Amino acid sequence: MSALLIVLLSFVTRPAAGQISDGVVKIGVLNDELGPYAVLAGPGSRVAALMAVEDFNPAARGLKVEVVFADHQNNPEVGAAIARQWYDTEHVDVIVDVPTTSMSVASSSPPHPGWRCSARP
Repeated sequence: MSALLIVLLSFVTRPAAGQISDGVVKIGVLNDELGPYAVLAGPGSRVAALMAVEDFNPAARGLKVEVVFADHQNNPEVGAAIARQWYDTEHVDVIVDVPTTSMSVASSSPPHPGWRCSARP
């Protein structure tokens, strides 16, 4: 997880900041917090995401990075609703740590051009 976030963040450079929503790189961690995939991609992913951002040291690069978290409850409809809200109203730039195929498809199938990117580990 940490390596994925560092790789994603390494592509963000100062000139691209104008393309980022609200001048903040906002990363959404959409995973299963309490269900069957919690061991694979649960609470530990929260810590890993925060550690990856800290290791990247965005402030030294003149960037602001925010990480938001949500539990999709292993339900594609819940996951899609969270992804839609994140992309449409909360200006999340990328969703990571979507551990199952059904959740990945539900959170990355763009119903309109406002949707950006989803990454799986």
